[in-house]
Amino acid sequence: MTTFNLPDLGEGLPEAEIVAWHVAEGDAVKVDDLLVSVETAKAVVEVPSPQSGIIEKLYASAGDIVATGAPLVEFADDARDTATAAAPVESESAATVVGNMPTGDAVLQETAIAGGSRRKKTGRIKATPSVRTQAKRLGIDLAKVTPTGKNGQITIADLDGFAAKGKVRSRSHPGHPAATAARSQQLRGPRRAMAQSMGNHRDEVALCTLFDDADIHEWLVKRHITARILRSIVAGCVAEPGLNGFYDADSLTRQSEARVDIAVAVDTEDGLIVPVIRSVEAMSLGDISAAVGELKEATRKRTVAPQDMINYTFTLSNFGMMAGRYATPLMVPPTVGILGTGRLQHDVVAVMGGIEVHRRIPLSLSFDHRCVTGGEAARFLAAVMADLEMPD
Repeated sequence: MTTFNLPDLGEGLPEAEIVAWHVAEGDAVKVDDLLVSVETAKAVVEVPSPQSGIIEKLYASAGDIVATGAPLVEFADDARDTATAAAPVESESAATVVGNMPTGDAVLQETAIAGGSRRKKTGRIKATPSVRTQAKRLGIDLAKVTPTGKNGQITIADLDGFAAKGKVRSRSHPGHPAATAARSQQLRGPRRAMAQSMGNHRDEVALCTLFDDADIHEWLVKRHITARILRSIVAGCVAEPGLNGFYDADSLTRQSEARVDIAVAVDTEDGLIVPVIRSVEAMSLGDISAAVGELKEATRKRTVAPQDMINYTFTLSNFGMMAGRYATPLMVPPTVGILGTGRLQHDVVAVMGGIEVHRRIPLSLSFDHRCVTGGEAARFLAAVMADLEMPD
């Protein structure tokens, strides 16, 4: 027997949840055939087979949470195609990262793309993991959905159309017996990741938060608000680079970055998804606005890849899109800064000769006081406000 362990799907993630198996015990597979779709901290990832052979045993079922490095699939040795089989999968080199997994005579390149599609076996419902996840969330039986995608594949649009016809089972309303019944639910996916990262924050970070308001009364164009906020963060990073980077508590080392890669917290029904917009410092306002639109669409469709949610240097929490004026947003170590923007307000402000009503953005800047001084944070926030208060 040859055991294939769950590989590290990116940045040392400790575990993943089985979303759907695409093989069964007794199936014959070839190198690079799709084995299983799993959900990591915040993305659905497709795991290919590292070798050819017969599936002897599946070590987990859909819904199970499997630790990185734990047994995932057992291959029968006597059925392996030795011409294309990988080196022993239980070895350290073959069970690490999907993006560099030995298979056959070549190295299999990155295939762990959230929501990526591969051909499924004939007769099975054709849908990407992101579509299956959305269908499960909405309570939709995929067998009842008419596919319109390529080669009979069900798409997000197909789910939206099915739901629009009123065929989705209704959710319980307040006061309904089902709504008041107590139930426990194990945290999974994004919510599980949030619990883990916030636990790290609690244990490691010396949190401090500054509050202020940016007056945007002079704005010439009342749109691209998120893009303007992202541009203002770049201005803050230029003024005080110490908030744009990382802190290593073990070595007492602070690392400032020239690149400004901003993670944008996006609220979803499953929890917080935090994709990253890269190199914001090199973008025009129009470029930033377009990137924000692409980010929102990818998050809605759950097609954000794991590599699109790591190695960021600063974080934006735009909670004011829903409600709230100020907050104490929490950053995830090793980053040291996060800006929270509250709900836009019309405030009475004093001006020369009287008072006026101005539109203002409430700002909450949290920073790690272990490595960032109050003065640095204040200068960062002042630069953010100065950029936001420009007419355009």
